[in-house]
Amino acid sequence: MTEKDKQKDDYFSSEKSSKIRSIAGLLTFSTILPINIYTSIEEMAKMTWFWPMISTLVGFFALIIGLFLNILNFPIFVISVIIYSFLIWFNGFHHLDGLIDIGDALMVHGTPEKKISVMRDSMIGTGGIALFFIVGILTIAFLNSILLIGFISSILICEMSAKVGLVSCAISSKPGNDGTGRYFIKSMTIPKFIATLIITLAIGYFFGGIIGGIWSCWRSIWRSIN
Repeated sequence: MTEKDKQKDDYFSSEKSSKIRSIAGLLTFSTILPINIYTSIEEMAKMTWFWPMISTLVGFFALIIGLFLNILNFPIFVISVIIYSFLIWFNGFHHLDGLIDIGDALMVHGTPEKKISVMRDSMIGTGGIALFFIVGILTIAFLNSILLIGFISSILICEMSAKVGLVSCAISSKPGNDGTGRYFIKSMTIPKFIATLIITLAIGYFFGGIIGGIWSCWRSIWRSIN
């Protein structure tokens, strides 16, 4: 948010910066939890390294639901669908719009500028709908396959690892001249990234043993090189 925008909003003029407030703002931004603590993008971005831990909380809620449905003897495929639906809903459908925009851009022939203009328009085309379906069904199929082997803690680990991948992208990317993403990229440093890896590795090991720890690190490496 620019200084000009801040001047238009009395909230930011009286805002007191703190790590707790930044985390709460990031939680409000990332989920539908009615915390109602808002802060500037710059303040939230300072705690980008903490994002995977927020997703660990979200994943824990999903894990509880999965365990409850498993006790009720719901079919594994149905549990997978419900967990996937819960996660995208609880996360406020973040990134789904971007996924659909990319699908539309992939269907367009022409220059990168033309593809970007398609991504930024408000229309939804066949490409966007198709890509959303492909990613959704693949995610459900993957979740179903790992739940079938009894690795139910993967529900939490996968959700946490998704944000580890996001943080990995931030540390390995260059900020653009505009867009909110540049704040998150600029805020990431090597020490913060190492702290994220250590904490998520410990969480992954606690919930999933060696496999859980390896999965958490693998997501980071994979997103960094891709």
